[in-house]
Amino acid sequence: MTDKTNAYVALLLLTGLNFVNYIDRSILFAVQELVKAEFVLSDKQVGFLTSAFFACYMIAAPLIAPLADRYPRKWIMAAGALVWSVATLLSAVTHNYDELLLRHLIVGIGEATFVVISPAFIADLFPENRRGRVLSIFYLAIPVGTALGYLIGGYLGHRHGWRMPFLVCAIPGLVLALGVCLLKEPKRGASDHLADSLERGTVFGLFRNKAYWTVSLGMAMMTFAVGGLQVWMPTFLSRMRGVPLEHANLLFGVMTLFSGIVATLFGGWLGDRLLRRTPAAYQMVSAVGMALSIPAMIVAIYFIGTPMYVAILLGEFLLLLNTAPLNAALINSVSARIRATAIAVNLFTIHLLGDAFSPTLIGWISDKTNLQVGFFSTIVAVVLSAAILFYGMRFAPALPEGDPMSEGVRA
Repeated sequence: MTDKTNAYVALLLLTGLNFVNYIDRSILFAVQELVKAEFVLSDKQVGFLTSAFFACYMIAAPLIAPLADRYPRKWIMAAGALVWSVATLLSAVTHNYDELLLRHLIVGIGEATFVVISPAFIADLFPENRRGRVLSIFYLAIPVGTALGYLIGGYLGHRHGWRMPFLVCAIPGLVLALGVCLLKEPKRGASDHLADSLERGTVFGLFRNKAYWTVSLGMAMMTFAVGGLQVWMPTFLSRMRGVPLEHANLLFGVMTLFSGIVATLFGGWLGDRLLRRTPAAYQMVSAVGMALSIPAMIVAIYFIGTPMYVAILLGEFLLLLNTAPLNAALINSVSARIRATAIAVNLFTIHLLGDAFSPTLIGWISDKTNLQVGFFSTIVAVVLSAAILFYGMRFAPALPEGDPMSEGVRA
């Protein structure tokens, strides 16, 4: 393959695996009421499944990253995909809570291996001024994969038992992992044009990199909110608003699918477009989206009927608008030398402060009061995210004058 063909094939394969990644992790959200009934669990125990997944995920990420900054990455990504796909198949022999928890821990290790490496791999194929659009394609997996998890889980789970959607969705990961093995490994930093520095290019300097940390902390607060809402929204609609669970999964899945596709692609395009005018374009798009989502979230949680459904759709759109810009800002804040390590530290941070404990916290509050009260914590998190990102705009690295980057793919 030519370098250009390899770049687009890599983007296609890695995006496909990312879809499988998010489908596999979100199926549980669609069937967790069925799991809860079979194993006789509390909301706190159900929420802890996701929290344990992310705890294992964020611990594994920093352990994998040093390997990814030194050795061929395609083999590590393929191995991770095989691990999580095989673990997903283990749902067939899961018959109690402890076994289901173990399955989640193994999936967390496999998915961390892929998620740490794939954005850095893609960054070496496309220049800085195209990363918003390219990453918007890659990160379509977040809303679309999550939505498909609700739709597939809701449909198959309620007709064939909650284990069936896990088994069906494990197969694509095994196939795509083999395809990744055939890719050509890009040279690290091949598409970078921003100047290297102590802060951008060393692990020691990373901890003084304000652009990196404001993006990471803003992303952490966003992850707290999105992670908690994704886990509990179908249950909220069913339990608090009287929507049948299967319909709640279908409804929320369709809204996530629509708003996620439009918002993710639009956010990536808008960030790249505004990057011609300001180096803080990615942070600005994300911060404005977060701020505008706050009133929509309030209506979605505290109103009923048509206003609630419109607010859920609008709130999702505004929250997911930031997906590509924030990840592009993160990647551009560091050089290729430490990019996998920086992504791993970012993953550890956003899940430690975000969705590693927000589902459990919301479940705990729900056990004490109700889910509506639990969801208030997500509004607080989004307010903090917007404030941090507005502050972080001043630290965005400027592209060099007379920028040599073209619209083509860099070898």
